[in-house]
Amino acid sequence: MNEVWLNGAFVARDDARVSAFDAGFQHGVGLFETMRAGLRDAEPFVFQLEEHLARLERSATALGLAGTLRTGPLGDAVLSAVARAEHDAARVRLTITGGDLNLLRAGASRHDPTIFIDVQPATAYPDRMFEQGVVVAIADAKANPLNPIEGHKTLNYWWRLRELQTAGAKGAAEALVFAASNHLAGGCVSNALIVKDGTLITPIARTEEQDVGGKGAMPSPVLPGTTRAWALAQAVDMGLGIQRRMVTIEDVLDAEELMLTNSSWGVLPVVRVERKEIGSGAVGEVARTLRADWLRAMSSSAGD
Repeated sequence: MNEVWLNGAFVARDDARVSAFDAGFQHGVGLFETMRAGLRDAEPFVFQLEEHLARLERSATALGLAGTLRTGPLGDAVLSAVARAEHDAARVRLTITGGDLNLLRAGASRHDPTIFIDVQPATAYPDRMFEQGVVVAIADAKANPLNPIEGHKTLNYWWRLRELQTAGAKGAAEALVFAASNHLAGGCVSNALIVKDGTLITPIARTEEQDVGGKGAMPSPVLPGTTRAWALAQAVDMGLGIQRRMVTIEDVLDAEELMLTNSSWGVLPVVRVERKEIGSGAVGEVARTLRADWLRAMSSSAGD
């Protein structure tokens, strides 16, 4: 159906309106989640729904967007939106903004955020991307580990999208972003995983700093991706070692495999970083296995 969920009610897409004084419109104050979903035996299904909502709640609290986020009713609203959309394979965009800018500026004890849910058919990616792998570029922009907003899925994606456009003009599918310290942060719209000597290695993400580096560890600008977490769990079942650590460009270029994860494409193998081939220059066994596992999760109700 041609409807969206906005602030507690379903409305026709053409009738969905947000105030020009909304903090999201005025200053980009907001968070979002993108989820894979669909219908399984006529019932709505959202992959990793609880994980997405938990991350959203943590970020909303940490950034002062909302003191309390009722994830239970919010999850019910997402499932209702998926059911009404009636797509077998869907992409859900859940957006929460700061709401009324004047209340937000005044530090009001209570202000109502704007909450928006849109369900569209899932993006169809060419099979060759996964069968042959893709080329990625190196982004010029740097992620700032000292910026407290980094590592959260905020509405401020402009610089990332600009880097993605630049990469596309070079014939690349994504761009690798490095932090100001020259350590890998991930892709513009994805997390990064590399394979080396039987170990799956990934940059330290926000919330993992002290667990890995101990007290006083440098903050991380890396989003704790839900598909990244799923892939790490799958890798353990495959018998691979897991390392969360600072990753250099040398680590990337010397890797046996490189892959990028997000909720839209799942697991995307990378076979070349600009002119440098990764490993053999072909899609590796770990990426193939994780990709197959992810597709099974998308097609099975057990994946939820």
